[in-house]
Amino acid sequence: MSHATEPLAPEDLQRFETSKPKLLGLAYRILGSYADAEDAVQDTFLKWSGAPRVDISNTEAWLMKTCTHRCLDMRRTGDRARVDYVGAWLPEPIEISTEVTPEDMAELSSSLTMAFLLVLERLSPKERAAFLLHEIFDQGYDEIATTLDLTETACRKLVSRARQHVSRSGTRHRTPHTRQIEISSAFRKAVTDGEIGALQSLLAEDVRLTADGGGKVPTIRETLRGRADVSHFVARALHRFWADQNWEARIFNARLGFQLFDSDGPTAIVSFALNAEGRLCDIFIVRNPDKLRDPGAVRLH
Repeated sequence: MSHATEPLAPEDLQRFETSKPKLLGLAYRILGSYADAEDAVQDTFLKWSGAPRVDISNTEAWLMKTCTHRCLDMRRTGDRARVDYVGAWLPEPIEISTEVTPEDMAELSSSLTMAFLLVLERLSPKERAAFLLHEIFDQGYDEIATTLDLTETACRKLVSRARQHVSRSGTRHRTPHTRQIEISSAFRKAVTDGEIGALQSLLAEDVRLTADGGGKVPTIRETLRGRADVSHFVARALHRFWADQNWEARIFNARLGFQLFDSDGPTAIVSFALNAEGRLCDIFIVRNPDKLRDPGAVRLH
């Protein structure tokens, strides 16, 4: 027997808005794209608007489950499209709202960095979802089992495998803001002046430089690896193309980085990852125009 669709009452809209930062945070981490995360949350809202209230005993649990399933569906489609992606793929950079409390920002800083999001990309979709629901959103295995339509035992195994992989990556550590300033300042000086000395002393031996142009703008297609190759590229190629760009220091994915502009608008977003010893281990350059849109500071969990 079908239920008639109930109108969306003000209190129902408020329940959704209360959960929205969590939904966006979950969707962004699963999909790696804020634009796609917004679509997933909008689809969740549409289902919420038409769902019979008599069938929903826990609003947030229902919304999280619905959003998770939508994200997993979108991942399947996106993974097929990713096969044809030109060059390296990087997550879409985002700036976090300053409304977030210092305590929340400290937690967000270890679970929204580019490096961490790329580690999540190496997990299976269900490993990723189970890990996020348990480690970031504090759901119990019984809730995760209901969300993923699996047994609790299976969910424990998914989380355990994902946790081991994330732990081995070494990406979830705190980086002092003063060190981020030192690294970013040295990078900017190396690009604008062509002098690599100060930056080179801060690079890890196995430093990587990855650029995402999406096949829409010129950029390197393979990740550069090692101090010598990365230093040469920064001091030569980036100096040649970026020395006259306008630079704006901003916080992207809870790490200090830069947005670059020319007379036509934004041209790149640069962010960094530091290893546990405080050395620069990754330089991420996003040039794909689709990922340079500015949604403003976003509020998510």
